[in-house]
Amino acid sequence: MEFIIMLITILFVSVFQIFIPFFVKRSVVFGVTIPYEQAKHPQIMQYKKRYAAITSIIALISIGGFFLWNQVGAVDERQLALTGMMLLICTILIGFLLYLYFHTKMFQLKNKQNWFGKVKQVHYTELSIRSKDEMLSSIVHLIPVVISVGIIFLTAISYDQLPGKIPTHWGPDGIADAFSDKSWIVALNLPLVLIIMQLMFFFINYFTKRSGIKINAGNVTSSKLRQLRLRKYTSWFLFIVNILITLLFSVLQLNLLYENIINQLVLIIVPIGFLVIVLAGSIWLAIKVGSVDSDFEGKNIIDVTQSGHLQVEGVDEDQYWKAGVFYFNRNDSSVFVEKRFGIGYTINFANPIAYLVIVVPVVLMIIVPFFL
Repeated sequence: MEFIIMLITILFVSVFQIFIPFFVKRSVVFGVTIPYEQAKHPQIMQYKKRYAAITSIIALISIGGFFLWNQVGAVDERQLALTGMMLLICTILIGFLLYLYFHTKMFQLKNKQNWFGKVKQVHYTELSIRSKDEMLSSIVHLIPVVISVGIIFLTAISYDQLPGKIPTHWGPDGIADAFSDKSWIVALNLPLVLIIMQLMFFFINYFTKRSGIKINAGNVTSSKLRQLRLRKYTSWFLFIVNILITLLFSVLQLNLLYENIINQLVLIIVPIGFLVIVLAGSIWLAIKVGSVDSDFEGKNIIDVTQSGHLQVEGVDEDQYWKAGVFYFNRNDSSVFVEKRFGIGYTINFANPIAYLVIVVPVVLMIIVPFFL
């Protein structure tokens, strides 16, 4: 079972890395801003193809090696999990190093060509864009909290009936393999962590909804549609993940309170089902967003005047992106901004609220188990 989980995860990460240069918006290549009219530059397309080819080879080696090792060698689940995790980390790390290499190459190409010295850079604002925003209301993320509160209440009234040793971890076969002495913090660990995650989802959606909608002046039509899709489908994806995590934790907590009430097969299927749905949802999000204002769009890549000349370009913000990955802009009040390499959002590291929304909940989720 651990082999299947790790194999699916490595496969997903590998495929995502292979295609990500073609899903990101045209005006940003390997974290570097370029004019829309240069999106099909032969050197840029060559960089993307090289990255895809190298990551494909790495993926084949990782997945093939992991599969053969499992078939030939007699290994236990712990070794499988450890090896699979190491392969996953190596795949991500090598992909990131490749990204940094091509990020540097893109900067060199951009400076050599002096592309932004030939165009007029402007900020584009459309006051009516907010009325077209279809993000889910943040309130929907508080609905699952009701389930968590109900689970806490149920745990409280069942506390006296709990055994002296409470399971705190379940193996891939659905059987508990770690226990802690009975206490309130141990009994309430899962629902407390769940509420922290649910509140984090609420604030992520809330501050994303309040963040600026950045439209590139070089191609207003596609850029605007991409931003609206990104916001809409990301909010739905977060809500679905919130619901799935709530169901997963609720099943585990009910099994803790009422021993053997949940079939062992269900305890095996639920985590795998959660993983498959989340990974499939990530692919769905990448396609829905990446099919606009990217190499997959298949439409005109620039807005032009009647004379056929490019009107303007969006402002080059490379100075605010460290290595094209970390956004640090004190002049931007947005907490979340679109990633430059990948699909979704990243935080504005210059905004203190970002740390409260992301770092504090993560720290709390890490700390709570140490009280067990």
